[in-house]
Amino acid sequence: QVQLTESGGGSVQAGGSLRLSCVNSEYTYPMYAMAWFRQPPGQVREGVAAIYGGEDITYYGDSVKGRFTVSRGKTNNTLYLQMNSLKPEDTATYFCAAQYAGAWYGPSDPDSFSYWGQGTQVTVSS
Repeated sequence: QVQLTESGGGSVQAGGSLRLSCVNSEYTYPMYAMAWFRQPPGQVREGVAAIYGGEDITYYGDSVKGRFTVSRGKTNNTLYLQMNSLKPEDTATYFCAAQYAGAWYGPSDPDSFSYWGQGTQVTVSS
């Protein structure tokens, strides 16, 4: 049973930074993929960043390239998202997602991921 728990969200002014963490407390063996998604109020869930595959390929959404960095912890049961130069449009609930194996539709497709955390709120004020 996979249990993902996010932390690190909060409120920050534009231009600031936050670091999100996601821990799989039921870690047994490395995930094929782990990712961050976000969902602003009233909008669809958007792929933000992901690490996947045996060689840890990284993916970033266009809106966060150059500002956000995704990384895994050494034990592979932790995922991080370093968010710099935050903008008001980054305001959303951020979700951690993970997948061992199964249908793969790409790192930005929520249907690629079977396991989800409860989310952590990020609010960026102008």
